[in-house]
Amino acid sequence: MIHINIGSNLDSKHGTRFKNISIAINLLIESKLNIKKISCFYETPSYPNKKLPKFANIGLLGEYSFDHIKLIKEISLIERKIGRVKTKKNDPRVCDIDIIDFNGLVKNNTRLKLPHPRSHSRNFVLYPIKEIDPKWVHPVFKKNVDFLINELSQNSRIEITRLRKSVII
Repeated sequence: MIHINIGSNLDSKHGTRFKNISIAINLLIESKLNIKKISCFYETPSYPNKKLPKFANIGLLGEYSFDHIKLIKEISLIERKIGRVKTKKNDPRVCDIDIIDFNGLVKNNTRLKLPHPRSHSRNFVLYPIKEIDPKWVHPVFKKNVDFLINELSQNSRIEITRLRKSVII
């Protein structure tokens, strides 16, 4: 199975950060990602500057008939369609799509690192995974999602909010 995380902390010409994420999901479906589950929205402060707009994130669980290289190319196109402009690291953005886990594949090159190199330490990745795939195990660390959540700092565990809002596709 494939885990993808989508985040947004800026409105775009399409609408709110929630709309940006919904559009991204629809474009992933058009690119032949077979989505099995979608988490609720989660909200977290921006990092490292908490004064910037808050992020909305969701997690997806799906299947893909093509390889990870084709998927990363599709993701890059989708981010640009929604209006993402690459700027400094951690700057606000209308759309950020990350492959967290691609069928357990382990890759480390300049184009892509799988699993996502910081997935094990990000609340906005782990909580959606726990919701949609509670038995998930990190492909490198061989630790389950509950273990990884328990390893988060207390602050990281309390600064995330599960919103009572679902994705519209």
